[in-house]
Amino acid sequence: MSPILNKASRTARIEDYALIGDLETAALVGKDGSVDWLCWPRFDSAACFAALLGDAENGRWLLAPSIPVRRTRRHYRKDTLILETEFETSEGSVTVTDFMPPREKHSDLVRLVHGNRGHVPMKMEFVLRFDYGKSIPWVTRLKSGSLRAIAGPNMTILRTPAPLRGEGMKTVAEFTVKAGETVPFALTYESSHLSLPKAIEPKVALRQTETFWRDWIRVCKYRGPWKDAVTRSLITLKALSYWPTGGIIAAPTTSLPEFPGGTRNWDYRFCWLRDASYTLQALMKAAFYEEAEDWRDWLLRAIAGSPEQVQIMYGLAGERDLPERELGWLAGYRNSRPVHAGNAAAKQLQLDVYGEVTNALYNAHCGGLRETHAEEDLQIALLDHLERIWRKPDNGIWEIRGPRRRFTYSKVMAWLAFDRAIKIAEQSDCNCPLDRWRSIREEIHKDVCEKGYDARLKSFVQYYGSKELDASLLMIAKVGFLPATDARVKGTVRAIERQLMQKGFVLRYRTERTEDGLPPGEGVFLACSFWLADNYLLMGKRAKAKRLFKKLLALQNEVGLLSEEYDPKEKRQLGNFPQAFSHIALINTAFDLSRRS
Repeated sequence: MSPILNKASRTARIEDYALIGDLETAALVGKDGSVDWLCWPRFDSAACFAALLGDAENGRWLLAPSIPVRRTRRHYRKDTLILETEFETSEGSVTVTDFMPPREKHSDLVRLVHGNRGHVPMKMEFVLRFDYGKSIPWVTRLKSGSLRAIAGPNMTILRTPAPLRGEGMKTVAEFTVKAGETVPFALTYESSHLSLPKAIEPKVALRQTETFWRDWIRVCKYRGPWKDAVTRSLITLKALSYWPTGGIIAAPTTSLPEFPGGTRNWDYRFCWLRDASYTLQALMKAAFYEEAEDWRDWLLRAIAGSPEQVQIMYGLAGERDLPERELGWLAGYRNSRPVHAGNAAAKQLQLDVYGEVTNALYNAHCGGLRETHAEEDLQIALLDHLERIWRKPDNGIWEIRGPRRRFTYSKVMAWLAFDRAIKIAEQSDCNCPLDRWRSIREEIHKDVCEKGYDARLKSFVQYYGSKELDASLLMIAKVGFLPATDARVKGTVRAIERQLMQKGFVLRYRTERTEDGLPPGEGVFLACSFWLADNYLLMGKRAKAKRLFKKLLALQNEVGLLSEEYDPKEKRQLGNFPQAFSHIALINTAFDLSRRS
């Protein structure tokens, strides 16, 4: 795979993009009609387009009017992942429809240019590069008029009736679309050692894709006031899933910065265990039990083996070796370097994942998902290991690359692991050491309350002995460690409001005051802001929770997508995009608010 990158992507905002995908890969389409990021054949493939990370030399597929555009409007076709972008010009208007049919044998990206009125001159510019923009393919024209591009193991076929010609190291086409006409383009990926894939019929594929998404979302049982936002978030989660294994990636991109020009640029094309619990919650609340079971089964396969070797993240099929390397030939989005492939945090110790995994199994148990003896044995083995290591310092939820600490959140989640295992055992015929688990649960609870709470600050703190705050402390009431009415929880929320709020949204922590191994600077964290709304709701402050929730919804781009972070000063989205964690938090908060209305 390779990137297709628009030169304008250096200045384009992250929210100028929309997502399309086929449940095995994904692409980002810019507001200007350029596909600037395309991963084939898998989200985490090393042969992947370099997303938003350079200029046109690193790849781009532009399809837009060749004359000035007066106005651009875009939207997803209702209840689908089919993107429609309308360009209005002085000569008329056209709609470019972008979609990827749910994958069967091959992966296809289809673009349909339809004339709405008048005569609109169009230009296509196709610059194909593989290996993150590094490899220029060998392009040949076939007898059918299609273009075949090959580099190493990768092959693509571009099929269109539009007149194609070579121009330097790119392919261009210039044509005019009249009202009522449709000009199709279909880009198909296949391994280069295989025979040419058969051509798809674009209009048939469009109907099938529309039917697929509408049939899928019809299962959703949410009927609250924020149905559009919940529907779009669920479709986004589905688009971030890898159907062969059931894994769900954190985001389809790498190295979109937490602050432009900074170094906090990470590869998110992997599956985090941390997301498992919250994803299961969201999917089961919306009645997507099949997807929830697939995700739970992926989780059990990924962590199978020795408890000492449990990682915080895995590849789409449960791969454990995710070496991090820098792609030094890429400039990075808005000169944010380094650009990464792989993620070294996979080798960190993060004690909270044991709590999140056990909570995921508890949610699956409460949701009625089938259970196995292997699941019970694995849970016992995990807790036996956690019993030995829970007192250790770790890297924490935010994957600190500085010194390990005894993070309060990590200890709370260690408590959660024992608490949820006890609850499962109490509801089933389990040969579990309940008395020992209850004793450890009580010991951890006492330890956190004594060492993780600062009486002078009247707040829990980031790590034992610290005076700093951390937005992860908002989970204390959400997981039931203490009730939201507890004075210590109330004090923590007030302290976070005073010290971690920017323009009404929540920072993870103060990067300028935390020794985390990186230069300071990042935006507010959207999932944490949803957690604050959840805390307000738990405290009985429903009106305040609703106001914050609506404020967060206003940060979605016009097609309903959210990234990881937001810059309230510049009013732009930051971080990898779209971000599963943000959309999961949106879904869970919407359900909770609707249930208590």
